Amino acid sequence: MPRTFVWDAGKGARKTARRGFLSEWTGCIKQVRSGIGHSWRMRLTLEALGLKHHQDVVVKKISPELAGQLKKVRHLIEVTPVEGK
Repeated sequence: MPRTFVWDAGKGARKTARRGFLSEWTGCIKQVRSGIGHSWRMRLTLEALGLKHHQDVVVKKISPELAGQLKKVRHLIEVTPVEGK
């Protein structure tokens, strides 16, 4: 029987940049993908971060505790540092 499924490296999930959260800094957290179709834990994590819908943006102080939450949903969000205040 012929093989019908061929895995393509370009079709999988995008790779997210590795980011070290060693110190506290202020970051802009933007939701770039919807929580629909993901587990209830990921949806609750997005809600705990203050992200209510797709393309929502919040500015928070990034701490090691918050970094753990960001790691859980890193494929759904985008984090950029905020210069100044």
